[in-house]
Amino acid sequence: MSNVMFVCIHNAGRSQMAAGIAKSLADSGVTVTSAGTRPDTVIHPSGVAVLAENGIDISAEKPKQLTKDSVAASDIVVIMGAGDISMDYPGAGAYLQWDVKGAPSGGSLADWRIVRDEIECKVRVLLDTMGELAHPVN
Repeated sequence: MSNVMFVCIHNAGRSQMAAGIAKSLADSGVTVTSAGTRPDTVIHPSGVAVLAENGIDISAEKPKQLTKDSVAASDIVVIMGAGDISMDYPGAGAYLQWDVKGAPSGGSLADWRIVRDEIECKVRVLLDTMGELAHPVN
């Protein structure tokens, strides 16, 4: 069993999208979570919309606070392009930094699709590397 956590500042866009994509692609041996250092109150509707286009529903998800316990429970923590996140939380097996630019809050769905597609590529590589991709691409 592998535990992967995706982290960004507000846990309302990139990290939620990455978690939704990972849950849809990972085999049953992977637990996926996400959190933020300063969580927002809701997930950005454009992130929800562009994932729904790919059959992934994150509409019931809520932004969550990053905690030392959640990091310690994670084998891999992926920091999603948030330069001000300092991972001084001990316990994770590995930290990865993904420089994924967030779509602007007022960005078009086309902007959000670019972010979604970049995140999906990175998630696929991560899961494939871990041997946890449920449906490998041949």
